[in-house]
Parts: sequence; C-alpha cells; structure tokens
Amino acid sequence: MKYFIVDAFAKRPFSGNTAGVVLDDGIAFHSNTQMQAIAAELRYSETAFVLKEGDGTWHLRYFTPRGEVDLCGHATVATFAVLHHLGIASGTCRCHTQAGELEVQIEHLASSLSPRIMLQTAAPAIVRTLTAEESAEAYHALGLQSNYPELPPAIVSTGLPDIMLHLPSAATLDSLQPNMEAITTLTERLGAVSLHPFAFDNDGYTAHVRDFAPGCGIPEESATGTANASLTYYLTSHGLAKPGDKCSFLQGEAMGRPSVVETVLAADGSVWVGGTAAIVAEGEFLI
Repeated sequence: MKYFIVDAFAKRPFSGNTAGVVLDDGIAFHSNTQMQAIAAELRYSETAFVLKEGDGTWHLRYFTPRGEVDLCGHATVATFAVLHHLGIASGTCRCHTQAGELEVQIEHLASSLSPRIMLQTAAPAIVRTLTAEESAEAYHALGLQSNYPELPPAIVSTGLPDIMLHLPSAATLDSLQPNMEAITTLTERLGAVSLHPFAFDNDGYTAHVRDFAPGCGIPEESATGTANASLTYYLTSHGLAKPGDKCSFLQGEAMGRPSVVETVLAADGSVWVGGTAAIVAEGEFLI
C-alpha cells in the first residue's frame, strides 16, 4: 500500500499544509480501524485514503489522528497532485466524499512544476450568526478582551462548519494567545470544527487567516481549504466579494509555514478552493 507526503497550498517544499495520501490497493477500503491507525501513525492533521471506482470516480475518505471527517480541502489538493504526478488523473475529475460528490479541476501552470488543483466544495451555507455572549466567548478564547462587531461572527459551512471571526488587524491576528481548552469547549458546544479568525491588511491578499481546531486534534493548521471557502462565502454575504472574484488567503505565517489558499465564488453560487502542492516523500506500508 503506497503512501505519499504532500505539502498542499505550497509553492515550494516544506511550506503549506502537509497531508498524507494513501492509495488503497484493493477493490474496497481497508477497515476503519486500520485507516485510523495509519492516520495516527502518519500524525498529519489529515490523511486521505483514495480508491478508484469502476465509473472512473475517485472515492476519498479523510482521517485526522483522532477520527474521520467528511471533507478536507488540503488533503484533496494533495491527493490530486499525487494522482496527476502518477499520470492517472488530469483535467476534470469527479470525487466522492462523505460530504457529497465534488468536481475537481487540474489546471496546468507554465510557471510551476505543480498544477493548480481546484475543487468544488459542498453547497455553502451560513449556519447561524453567533449571539453576543457566544461572540465574546470566541474572542476571549483567543486571548482578546474586546469584541469587534464590524462583521458579526458566524458559523459557515462548505462541507464542514467553522466559526468566522473578524479581527481589526493582521498584527492582532499574529499576536493571538489561544486557549485550546476554551476553543475546544466552544466549538464542540456549537457543533463547529474550528475557530477561523481573519483580518484584512491591504497587501494584495484578500485576508490573513489562522485556524484552530483542537477538538479535532489540530491545535493550529497552516492551510485550511474548506474554512477559507467558507470565509469566501461569508465575505460575499457581507458585500466584500462578489461572484467571479478570485480570492487568496495567506495562512500559516505564525507557524513558519506560509500557505496561499485560492478561492473563487462561481456564478452558480458554488465555491471553488485550491492551489498548488509539492510532493516531498513517498513510501510503502508493509502491512
């Protein structure tokens, strides 16, 4: 059973967000117990398990070190970078996930050894706006004593629900002192995966972002596809972006792994998210 280590949302190795990609060598996935054990062994925030179905659709399942999740943007980008590298996927591909059927576009770039991988997320939705008390709790969980009500905190989903939290500056974002226990308590109670603070900086990026998901075993993530897709929809709902706009989010600065996540809200209302990736290792499980 072959595996690959891939830095997704990266323009060079050892940046971006690392994912494991495991090519299942049978006609069905290995057991949930074994896939969970492999994800725990690799220790990356997510590992994707890939199986090609008879109709040419790729079936993906995603495991964190603690459990299965329905969808993972950076692991999907990593997966299709591997499949393209192996010469078995190109152009438009169909992808089956626990979050539904998704379309993936593999775009060749003359300026990069890696193609741009863009995936269509699940239908975007604002689940609900946080109450004043919940908003205050979210800011306090990040070590902030003030609320910033310019944009109301909200739970938004493009396959996974995340809490969007506006901050006044990139400097504030960089200086956060997150309380992981408080974030876990808040996200679990609200049924969200992560707390996703963001700030504008007028430097060519749509926003600078960070992402905290300690309840899933991920204290901080250096690039988060689905959460930034949700942020794109959130910004559009507040008139700060419009269909057709290309957005780019800079993440991972505080971790020393800068990542660029690209998104676009299509005219039909769907959100696409992706970027480039660097394959850094491959091997084989002897099991």
